[in-house]
Amino acid sequence: MSIASINYSSSVLGQSIQNIDNQLTNLSTELSTGVKSQNYSGMGVDEGFAIAARSQLSNITAFGDTITNVNTIINSANTVLQSLSTTASDMQSAAAATPQNLTSNGQTIGQQNAASQLSSLVGMLNTQVGNRYIFSGSAINTQAVASADTILNGTPTQAGLKQVMAERLQADLGTNGMGRLIVTSTALPSAPAALTGTQVAEDVAGSPFGLKLASVSSTLTGATVNGSSAATVTPSGSPAAFNVDFTSATLNPGDQITFNFNEPDGTQDPITLTATNTSPPPTGSFLIGSSATATAANFNSALTSSIQTLAATSLTAASAVEAGDNFFNTDGTATGNVEAVNQVAPTPGPITAATKLSGAAGTDSLPNGFANGDTMTVNGTKITFSSSQPTGGNATSGYVVNTSDTVGALLKTIDTITGTSTPSTVSGGFITIHTDNASSLSITSSNSTALQSLGFTSSQPITATQPPLRVPGPSFGTATGLVNGSANTVAWYTGNSGPGSARASSTVRVDSSQTVQFGAQADEQAIRQALQNIAVYAASTTPVSNPNSPAEVSALSSRIAANLTPSAGQQTIQDIQTDFATAQNTMKDVQARQTQSQAALQSLVSNTEGITQAQVASEILALQNQLQASFQTTSMLSQLSLAKYLPVG
Repeated sequence: MSIASINYSSSVLGQSIQNIDNQLTNLSTELSTGVKSQNYSGMGVDEGFAIAARSQLSNITAFGDTITNVNTIINSANTVLQSLSTTASDMQSAAAATPQNLTSNGQTIGQQNAASQLSSLVGMLNTQVGNRYIFSGSAINTQAVASADTILNGTPTQAGLKQVMAERLQADLGTNGMGRLIVTSTALPSAPAALTGTQVAEDVAGSPFGLKLASVSSTLTGATVNGSSAATVTPSGSPAAFNVDFTSATLNPGDQITFNFNEPDGTQDPITLTATNTSPPPTGSFLIGSSATATAANFNSALTSSIQTLAATSLTAASAVEAGDNFFNTDGTATGNVEAVNQVAPTPGPITAATKLSGAAGTDSLPNGFANGDTMTVNGTKITFSSSQPTGGNATSGYVVNTSDTVGALLKTIDTITGTSTPSTVSGGFITIHTDNASSLSITSSNSTALQSLGFTSSQPITATQPPLRVPGPSFGTATGLVNGSANTVAWYTGNSGPGSARASSTVRVDSSQTVQFGAQADEQAIRQALQNIAVYAASTTPVSNPNSPAEVSALSSRIAANLTPSAGQQTIQDIQTDFATAQNTMKDVQARQTQSQAALQSLVSNTEGITQAQVASEILALQNQLQASFQTTSMLSQLSLAKYLPVG
């Protein structure tokens, strides 16, 4: 008879030991990895929440990396902007300093410094963070600005700033060096047989070049200006002119007449002539003659000389500044010219912002104004002219301009629609409509006659001249308008412009429901204004031997100093920095929220998938004790034999 051996592995005890061993293995793995299981099924019923939480945590990490990168870009941009602001301030101080002494090369020390500062500014605006040019808008792989040498001197096929300035100066001075003005002795109706008058007139109506007649103030006893003895008279005719009649004059020494001229850059300069009996007359005076004809001749000579001096000094400086705007300003303009409108004064005067859009003769109004029911369409948005509804309205209810309101009110409405950063203006009979996007401007009207009364041609739509603007030539001195120069002029800004704001050119998501805008463009008004004026200052030279050089460089320096001084309503460097600060504060708030969310989500994952090390260690210890007891039991059982159960004897 035989006794079968015990099958240990299939026994209850053996299975118990194997189970304990498996539990120890699993618990050891948990202790080493820190998670409950190496597979989904072992995580429990809440693992679905943990998986979703892990996805959100991954997004938060990615958003955090994005925020870090954007902050790096903004910090770099702010460093550039601060340097730009400091440089502009230093140049402003140098231009405002007195005296402005010329060196042997025809420039002041400030102008020489401007040349080196221009190169520095160009380098800063071409700053790269990683592989991104930060002042190129959305064109992040393209440098923002051409080199300083290219900007100033151009290329073999494209004109630089210096050439644009030289051509513009010829157009502004005219062929006679008189700022496109013509001074003649003339016979007037009061004395048709004698040259008892002097006429000063613009050479052509509607030209943007040269000096423009603004007004005359006179205390010349008995003399009239345009037939009026009023203290202040505005020009009449087309082209505009002033006629000073000495036929009935009984001049006294000290009597004065002041001509006010509008310059191309929007500034205004006077010429004052004083009657005198001193011969030869001092500078700024004219000799009272023995007859009206002699007085007129003396006055003609003095006025001609004074205009030539003004043209060689202040106009030359204004021309340089305006040429800089033609070259640098990437915005567009549409210009209309109205030399005469209905006015209360005996003679018509130029259009102003206060001119009424409609009115009877004898009122300061357009000669053929807008009537009730007329419309104007600006970039697809309609303006309705009404004789009853007040000026106002918006894109939803429709823009309305009252027919008894002013040209200024109409321009404000147009500016609201175009969203221009530079307000449209009326100066010297010229309406200039500004737009930040030259390619998009389109203005039409149901009343083409009224549109022509604003100085625009009969052809519709009215569009903006595309920048950069050039004087057509080579007959620059007789040019009557500006043309698109993009084909043969250096493009100083080589990044991307629009559509939309500069900040919107780079937009990034920093949270599931939040984006920030952090784009920057070197052609933004504040940046361009600084670069433009420093470049003009650096590009201008004045022959030291020219007797007008001190006055010319003084006129230029004062304009540069004024243009580098921030003015109300214009974008400043600080405005751009404020936008960046807003973006950084937004990201800071987002990060604070994400940090809280991250902690909550991490807690969810840890509670779902994680272990408590002390608890697992305790369980391992208990299992080890069980396993030891099982092994002892097994050892005792292994020592049993049948002989121990047989009786002795």
